[in-house]
Amino acid sequence: MLKVESVTVRVKPTTKTRLEALAHATKRSKSYVIEEALEQYLDLNEWQIDGIVQALAEADRPGTVFVDQDEVLAKWEARSAR
Repeated sequence: MLKVESVTVRVKPTTKTRLEALAHATKRSKSYVIEEALEQYLDLNEWQIDGIVQALAEADRPGTVFVDQDEVLAKWEARSAR
């Protein structure tokens, strides 16, 4: 059986109103809507942070070649002009 835990959060009155409206419109509980929102937020932010950590590790490797921003921009503009 899935263990469920409680968390208490404070939200602005407008956020609470929006939450209640969405829960009502979707015929879901407020807890369900909050859980879904948190899962999506965590998935997105974990993915972004993981990408940043990987990019920093790659940048720190010996022999990494860095390209000037102006050079990248020029190549991008040339490619999009085609």
